[in-house]
Amino acid sequence: MIVLEILQGTAAQRTHRVLNTGGTATIGRSPASTVVLGDFHLSGDHAQITQIGEHYVFRDLRSTNGSSIERDGRVIAVDAAARWEVALVDGDVILLGNPNDPVRIAVRIGDDGGQDLGERLIASRSIMDLPAIADQIEGAPADALRVYKALQPLGARLEPSEVIEACVAATFELLSRATHVAILLRSDTDKDRFALAVSRERNGATVRAPATDPVRASRAILRRVLGDRAAVLTANAQEALSSESILAGQILSILALPLWRGDDIIGLIQADNRSSAGMFHESDLEVGLLLCAQASLAIDNATLVQRLRVAEERARGENVYLKRKEQKIRFDNIIGESPAMKAVLGQLERVIDTRATVCIEGETGTGKELIAAGIHHQSARADKMFVAQNCAALPENLLESELFGHKRGAFTSADSDKKGLFEIADGGTLFLDEMGEMPLTLQAKLLRVLQEGTIRPVGATSEKQVDVRIICATNRDLSAEVEKQRFRQDLYYRLMVFPIKLPPLRERREDIPLLAAHFLKRYAAEYRAELPGFTQDALDALSSYNWPGNIRELENEIQRLVIQAEPSHWIEITDLSPRLRKVEGTITRIAPKQGTLKEMMEQVERWLITEALREHGNNKTKTAATLGITREGLHKKLAKFGV
Repeated sequence: MIVLEILQGTAAQRTHRVLNTGGTATIGRSPASTVVLGDFHLSGDHAQITQIGEHYVFRDLRSTNGSSIERDGRVIAVDAAARWEVALVDGDVILLGNPNDPVRIAVRIGDDGGQDLGERLIASRSIMDLPAIADQIEGAPADALRVYKALQPLGARLEPSEVIEACVAATFELLSRATHVAILLRSDTDKDRFALAVSRERNGATVRAPATDPVRASRAILRRVLGDRAAVLTANAQEALSSESILAGQILSILALPLWRGDDIIGLIQADNRSSAGMFHESDLEVGLLLCAQASLAIDNATLVQRLRVAEERARGENVYLKRKEQKIRFDNIIGESPAMKAVLGQLERVIDTRATVCIEGETGTGKELIAAGIHHQSARADKMFVAQNCAALPENLLESELFGHKRGAFTSADSDKKGLFEIADGGTLFLDEMGEMPLTLQAKLLRVLQEGTIRPVGATSEKQVDVRIICATNRDLSAEVEKQRFRQDLYYRLMVFPIKLPPLRERREDIPLLAAHFLKRYAAEYRAELPGFTQDALDALSSYNWPGNIRELENEIQRLVIQAEPSHWIEITDLSPRLRKVEGTITRIAPKQGTLKEMMEQVERWLITEALREHGNNKTKTAATLGITREGLHKKLAKFGV
C-alpha cells in the first residue's frame, strides 16, 4: 500500500492510505479528488498516482504550477520541460504548486501489516475436509435442501459480474448472521495480489469504491487462508487485530472462505458481522466451504466463457480488418513518380518508426487510408492490428461504442460486452478517417486517450490501458474548423504532430498512366480478361481530365472499362465515359480553319480566352490569373481579337 501524509498544505485530512487494491488516486483542489487540498496555487486535477504492477507512478496532469519530487536531498522536476511522470519510492516527498511555497506530501510505501491471528482464531476447516462435510450435510435433508436452493442460481450465470453477485446473494442466504460480504479475486497478471471485486451490505447497498474501501480481508487473515488452504473464523477482531482495514469497518467477527482452482487459491469470500461478537458458529465454516466449492466452479466457468468470447471477437475483428501479413502494404506498392508523390514518400520514411500522431490531409479519393496502412506495415507495429474506422459513417452513440466498446446493459441493445476498436488495435495502429466529422463530445474522449493512454468503455466504471498509434485523415481544413469552434483546438495540436498533405490527382498528372496501367492489370486478372492496354489517345484523354474524385474515380473508370471491353482489344478513347470524352469534343470545337500557322494559332488563342471569360462571368482579373497572364496583357489580347 501507499500512505500519503500532508506535511505542508491545506487539507481536512492529513493522512491518506490509498491504492491498497490498485487503480488510480488523484490529487488536487477538486472535491472529487482522492486527496483533496485547498491551496489556491494547485490545479483542480493537479496530479495522480497510478499503481502499475509493484510500482506507484506519480504523474503531473499538466498542472498550471507544476510538480516535483524531493528524493535524497535532490529535486526531480515533473513538468513539460523534464518529464510528466516518475516512479515513487519509499521516503519521497511530493512538492506541488508554487515552487517557493509548495504543498509537501510525504510518501510511505510498504505492506499494511496485520498481526498474526493468535488466540482470536476460533476455528478453521481445510478444503480437504469438503467430502466429509458434504456427506454430513446430505445426512440432514432439511439442511441439504436449503444449501441446494441457495446454490442453484450459481449454475445459471455465465457473465462474471452476474456470478459474483449470485455468490454474494448465496452467502447472505446461507449465512444469516452476515451483515457484510466482500469478494476478493486474484489478479491474472500478478499472482500475489488480490483485488476487491465487490462489497455489499445485507440491505443491498454497495460499499465504497475499492480504492478506499475498508471492508477487505486483513493480510493476516489472507495469509492464514493461503497458507492453510482453509476457511477461518475469527471473533472480536477489533480487539485482536490492529489492521486499519478491520478497525475502520468496526468488524467484530470475520468468516474468511477460500475460492480455489485445484491447488491454487484464486479468491476469497469474506463475511463480516458488525452487530455483536461471536455471532458466527463453526457450522457456518462448513456451509461456507460448500458454498465456495460451487462458487469457484461457477467463477471458472464464467471466466472461460468470457475468454472464449474475447477470442472469438478478436478473431472476427482480425477477419473484418483483413490482417494478412503475407500481403503487407509497402511504400514501393504506392504508385507515384511525380515530384509531389516523391516528397510525400520522403515524409513517410521519416515518421514510420516514431510514436508521433500522423494527420493525413487530402481530398476524397486521394488514397489516405493506403498511406496510413503503409506507415503501419513498415513500422515496428507491423505484426499487430491495423484497424480503420470512418468517423462519418456512424452516428455519435454508435461511433462511441465502436471506438471504446461497451459493457453489457450499457444501453438497450447491449446484450453482451463488446471490445472497442482501441482494444482490438492494442499494440497496433488505429486509422480514423474523416476526422473532421467526429462530434465534439467524442473529440474530448479521444484527447484523453492521446494524453493518458486509457479508455473507458460505455457503461464501465474503470479505465483500461491501451497502446495504440493514432493516424487520422481529413478532407476538411481543420484549422478553419477550429476557428469556427467545430473542432477542439487542444485536439488539433495533438493530431497535427506530423501532418502529411496528399496532392490531388490533377496535380500529379504524370502518375495517371502508371495508375491506369496498375488498375488495368488488377481488374483484368480479377475478371480474367486479356487486354493489351490503352491507345495513346485514350491515355491523353485520361491525363487531360481533372478527376474531381481523384484516384478512386480513376479506379472506378478503369474497372468499368475492363468489364465492357472486348477481349484482346486495345482500350480506345471511344470506350471512355462521356465526361472524359469531352476533351475529344473540345478539340473538335476549337479546330481552326485552314490558314497559316499564325492564323490558326490566333483562332485557338481567341477561343481559349473567350471560354475563360465565360467561365469566370467576364471577370477579367480571375480570367487573367487562370490563363497565367497579367490583366494588362489580357486587355491587349482582347483588343487584338476584337472581343
